[in-house]
This record gives sequence, C-alpha cells and structure tokens, in this order.
Amino acid sequence: MQVCVFENAAQVGKAAATLIAAQLIEKPDSVLGLATGSSPVPCYKNLIEMNRQGVVDFSRMTSYNLDEYVGIPEDHVCSYHRFMNDELFDHVNVNKANTHVPSGLAEDLDAVAAAYDEDIVKAGGIDLQLLGIGRNGHIGFNEPGDKFIPGCHVVELTQSTIEANTRFFDSEADVPRKAISLGISSIMNARKVVLIATGADKAEAVRLSVKGAVDPQVQASILRTHPNVIFLLDKAAASQL
Repeated sequence: MQVCVFENAAQVGKAAATLIAAQLIEKPDSVLGLATGSSPVPCYKNLIEMNRQGVVDFSRMTSYNLDEYVGIPEDHVCSYHRFMNDELFDHVNVNKANTHVPSGLAEDLDAVAAAYDEDIVKAGGIDLQLLGIGRNGHIGFNEPGDKFIPGCHVVELTQSTIEANTRFFDSEADVPRKAISLGISSIMNARKVVLIATGADKAEAVRLSVKGAVDPQVQASILRTHPNVIFLLDKAAASQL
C-alpha cells in the first residue's frame, strides 16, 4: 500500500486524474472502475480539462461504475447514471455504449448483479479502480458487516450512509434504503486501485483502513492486501495517521 498526502482536496483530485490519464495514455482501451460521490468530482473536472486540451482520450476506454441506488430511475437527479453523465461523460469524447452503471430498477436484481460481474470478466477485468471511502469505512456500498461479500450484490444501507447521503436529496426520507454494489472480490480483482479521501470526517475511516486490522467492519481495510493500491489523501483525511 502506498499513501500520498496532499495539502488539499484540489491537489488530491489532480493527482487522481493524473493517474487515470497515465493509465489511458499507456493503454487507450483500458477498463476503468469509476466512483461517484463528492470525493471524485475534482478528479473528473481535471480529466475533462485534460480531454479538452487533447492530453487524454476517452474514445476507446470502457467503464464500470461501482454502484447505484435501488428504486430510482436513471434520469433521477440523484442517480449515479445521471451523476456520471453530469460530472464526466457528457463532457469528454467517451462512447457511452462503453459506459456501464448497474441497474437498480430491474425486477431480478440478483440476476443483474451476477450479469454485471460476468460482463466485467468478459471485458478483461478492471485495469484501474477508483474508490472513495465512507465515514464508516465502506467502499462502493459494501457496508460494515461480519464478512466481505465477494460479488456484486444488493445492499441494505446503514443509517450512517443514509445520513451522509441526505445532502444530495431533499430530505433523509428520500434517500433510498438499498443499493446494488460491486463486491469486494470484484474490487480486489482490479489490477490497480486508487482511493481518494478528503476531509476530516474521513480521518478515522482512513486510520482504521491503513493501520487497523483487516476487518469486515471496516471494508476498506481489505485493500491493504492488494498488491497495487494507492491512497490519495488531503491533510485533513490523513490527520489521524
């Protein structure tokens, strides 16, 4: 595990974008695992600017997002389909047919989850997986629990996660209670993992992930066993290390 600490979130975003750009320059048809939430937004803004300047090309890449809420349509302002279009895909030369976000609307969500994992395998696996981290140490929507769940699956969101995501909705009551998420094996099978964490509210989760035991109560702690993982932190998120 490599840990890099930067002055602020803007620098973290630029560093993450640089790593993704390098991946696409080295392998233009890379398979990227992408994340949503506040943490990757500065990264995506930098990638948009790099694309505008002709530094990085998205035309041949494929992407698979980590997760999606269950029960809201793709065009909902808080859906992760909508997030990715608004924050990245609508602004770069990506072929949207090659971008994938799991469906949270299907009748058989278990079948959707299984098919999503199969599609990633058929695509050759994820070359670089971008992650954020929840205040409770979750990655994707893999919440604290008694075990690490390997494959894509439906998750009951914890109250901590619901409260953290309320800021994106009109009220806490509007936050979905379930999500569909890549599992831990799906994440760990990525050839490279880049985790972004910014802000003092992520400091304890970062400390437990980097220095605590490998424990499913802190799902991100499993990343310490990955052969090629880098944590990009601002000073606030690194304050307990």
